[in-house]
Amino acid sequence: MNGLRNSGLLLLLVLVGGCASVPGDPDPRDPMESYNRAMYKFNQVVDDAILKPVAKGYKAITPEPVDRGITNFFNNLADVTSALNNLFQFKPSRAGSDLGRLAVNTTIGVLGFFDVATDMGLPSYKEDFGQTFGYWGDDSSSYLVLPFLGPSTIRDTIGLGGDIAANPLFYIDNRPVTWGLTGLDVTDTRADLLTAGDLLKEAAIDPYAFTRDAYLQHRRNKIFDGNPPEEEDDWEDELGEADAAADAG
Repeated sequence: MNGLRNSGLLLLLVLVGGCASVPGDPDPRDPMESYNRAMYKFNQVVDDAILKPVAKGYKAITPEPVDRGITNFFNNLADVTSALNNLFQFKPSRAGSDLGRLAVNTTIGVLGFFDVATDMGLPSYKEDFGQTFGYWGDDSSSYLVLPFLGPSTIRDTIGLGGDIAANPLFYIDNRPVTWGLTGLDVTDTRADLLTAGDLLKEAAIDPYAFTRDAYLQHRRNKIFDGNPPEEEDDWEDELGEADAAADAG
């Protein structure tokens, strides 16, 4: 789900940030590029055949206020994971904001269907375990495309296990309900990104490279709370060494 939710932000970064690599150039952040490109194509096929048509149908029959309420409901659940990760990162004020949002939206907001907390000035941080690992030092991790879930890194994939364990849906003692709500979450998220996905395909010369670069930039920005330091030249040094070795060969 993080991959899907990040897609809308990826498009924004692509269009305004100019962050894409030159198509065809090897990228040291993406040592598994052949596999990742194949998985990217697989995910596109699945999306075109299943997720996108279902999302369009959902969008067509769901009134906008209901659609917004469902999105708010799942965002409210995500505040549980965010609060835990802010505590793990020793950010008590942010954890308090997450817990405050959870309390207000679950009660006054009717299980989160109404985002009352934002109107009360409680910001949404949406931290996850991948960000926590990055906070504690693993801020540069190789890119990895997951089947069905999309853009990730090795760090974020490991963190996904913690995200699943922290998700309240995981503890519902009724598998059909759990899977039904998970399916609704996926459908609702994909429906909210219909326009973004179409624009990405139209705007990018190489949609895979654009998505990769934007995802890595977005995640770095999240790890450093919107104020990332200048990146070290490790990746560039590795790329230069690879080019020098190719020229020598």
